[in-house]
Amino acid sequence: MSTISLGGGVRKGLTLKQRRAISGYLFVSPFLIGFLLFFLAPFIRSITFSLGEISMGPDGYILDYVGFRNYTDAFVVDPEFRQILTDAVVRMVTDVPIIIIFSFFAATLLNQAFFGRSFARSVFFLPVILSAGVIASIEANDVVLNLIQDPARDANSYGGMLSTFDVETILIRSRLHPAFVGYITGAIDRIYQVITDSGVQILIFLAGLQSIPKSLYEASTMEGATGWENFWKITFPMVSPLILVNAIYSVIDSFTKSTNEAITFIRDVGFQEARFAYSSALSWIYFLCVAIFLGLVALIFRRRVFYHT
Repeated sequence: MSTISLGGGVRKGLTLKQRRAISGYLFVSPFLIGFLLFFLAPFIRSITFSLGEISMGPDGYILDYVGFRNYTDAFVVDPEFRQILTDAVVRMVTDVPIIIIFSFFAATLLNQAFFGRSFARSVFFLPVILSAGVIASIEANDVVLNLIQDPARDANSYGGMLSTFDVETILIRSRLHPAFVGYITGAIDRIYQVITDSGVQILIFLAGLQSIPKSLYEASTMEGATGWENFWKITFPMVSPLILVNAIYSVIDSFTKSTNEAITFIRDVGFQEARFAYSSALSWIYFLCVAIFLGLVALIFRRRVFYHT
């Protein structure tokens, strides 16, 4: 902790924690300024819209206050939204653990020293580029990609690769629980989508793995630690903050994809059916749902994260 001497006295300077807090506020200041200038007014307006009913008049729109009727209609009257929201939640709960495990495994492999490592890293980051809007529109007409994504083809169509049925048979014979077997086979069916959604997470994990001091591994190896022990005692704790970061990112990415049916439904209600008040209420329900799951993720990982200082 630095000190400043003024007039024979000693005044304490900023602590390391305070300097880090100031740096954090400086990093988020562009977002805060942008939110206050450009998003705060629409933010408040959407809340008022969700609590009313909009009708057109000679001087513009007329907003009649109806309380929480739009919110109750979303759960009581509109069965389609309930089903779409449930599907989005189930898809998120199913996909996020698979994406985190796969991205961490892939980053660990890409962090090893081998010939062509740079090329391999570029290949694993390609899904981020392929998920762009222009490329995504091409994917629908790509015969090779459609072949990869089609889970209904048998093993002969893939030139000898195991089909989902074969994997399921092997897992059942291993006496695994049927729920776990279904989870694994479902992940295999969606392997292309999992790889596509893991590019950013792999990059974050890889950056974290490269930041671990090699001296830690050298010291533990000299003490007789095995590679397995190094992984659980050094690698995993050091990257645990990034597991939290990637989990939060994956939850948000799952809920906010452009192909998400819930977002498409909310947009269609607002701009095709011209029900802007009801669409605003649906948007806030969806936002609160995302916030709840983000809070649960932070609560689960908060006490299991190791911060190296």
